[in-house]
Amino acid sequence: MHDIKAIRENPDAFDAALARRGLSGVSSEVLALDADRRAKIAAAEDAKAEQNKASKLVGAAKAKGDEAEFERLRALVAEKKAEIARLTDEAKDEDAKLTDMLARIPNLPAADVPDGKDEDENVEIKRWGNVPSYDFDPKEHYDITAVSKAMDFETGAKISGARFVMLKGAVARIHRALSQFMLDTHVDENGLTEINTPVIVKDEAMYGTDKLPKFGEDSYQTTNGWWLIPTSEVPLTYSVANDILDEAALPIRMTAHSLCFRSEAGSAGRDTSGMLRQHQFEKVEMVSITHPDASDAEQKRMLACAEGILEKLGVPYRTVALCTGDMGFGARRTFDIEAWLPGQNTYREISSVSTTGDFQARRMNARFKPADGGKPEFVHTLNGSGLAVGRCLIAVLENGQNADGSVTLPDVLAPYLGGKLTLTVEGVLA
Repeated sequence: MHDIKAIRENPDAFDAALARRGLSGVSSEVLALDADRRAKIAAAEDAKAEQNKASKLVGAAKAKGDEAEFERLRALVAEKKAEIARLTDEAKDEDAKLTDMLARIPNLPAADVPDGKDEDENVEIKRWGNVPSYDFDPKEHYDITAVSKAMDFETGAKISGARFVMLKGAVARIHRALSQFMLDTHVDENGLTEINTPVIVKDEAMYGTDKLPKFGEDSYQTTNGWWLIPTSEVPLTYSVANDILDEAALPIRMTAHSLCFRSEAGSAGRDTSGMLRQHQFEKVEMVSITHPDASDAEQKRMLACAEGILEKLGVPYRTVALCTGDMGFGARRTFDIEAWLPGQNTYREISSVSTTGDFQARRMNARFKPADGGKPEFVHTLNGSGLAVGRCLIAVLENGQNADGSVTLPDVLAPYLGGKLTLTVEGVLA
């Protein structure tokens, strides 16, 4: 949500920031609604003053026995009461229209975000690890011999339809091991607090975290109006909604492993093979609630946490700064981490780490009380995948594949796999 006061004070700067996203300026429309709303409020206040003035004179007219004046004043009071009710309702309508318009305008990009139209203009800022070379043609994850029978798309489709999979046996265990490894690393080494969140949330939670109204079609809604979470960013971030936190409590750093659900409404025809893009998937999420002055440094810290997972797993990756045209709706700045997938011979996104500034905090009224006793201020909220478990599984399997169809697994998973780090061609751990 945007600060209407800031738009009033500098509408040209607001429109210029939207132009960096490739969007037309809307400040004139916003300010027109704002002016109408304020005019209605002012008119209602004037009518209230006239009503109060007339009310005070009613008794005097009655005491004087001036029946005509008494009736005139009574009629005026009733008239002003009706006028106040009408103007108040009209002001509420204008306020609702203004709020809806502001809710549909994306966040403004930070000054240091590279300008660009789409993902082709993102800027690579880091590359880690050596892309492996093979004396055979590396396969995509679902075609690796050791994996093929344990990654059952046919049964997933029979049960639920396209873009669902059943993982079996050792592959299911590796998937579980990855999520446990991520959580343990974030909790024990990175100092995050583990949270087990609901996966069903109310409208308010989706709205407060900028998923509604813009992205309703990309999410699943229950028949009674609740939503299946597209990411645990939603419940983690919304946990501080309508709170006034002590400054000393900041930053709040959380992590959660959860199921996530997305309809992928805009992804028809993309990644139709394998488990790269699923309607139901698992993700380990990181969320930080910070002081405004600390949010940029916090984003760098979160990015390092996500990168560290891939480094421990030995998966080559690159980090890119998203350009203005490729950033998500609520992001002020975003870094994507892309893991190397030998089967596709390219890097694919495995994490996005974003700061929203106070964009989400304004929508959900999340504030903190400064230590010096000043007026409460909006917190800053940040989120990042740490990591997408299914995509991490893909990266581990593809990078560890061998010529005979077996897979060599990362050493860091040994404690979670009983010390067995080879997925044999028969699909068992050894």
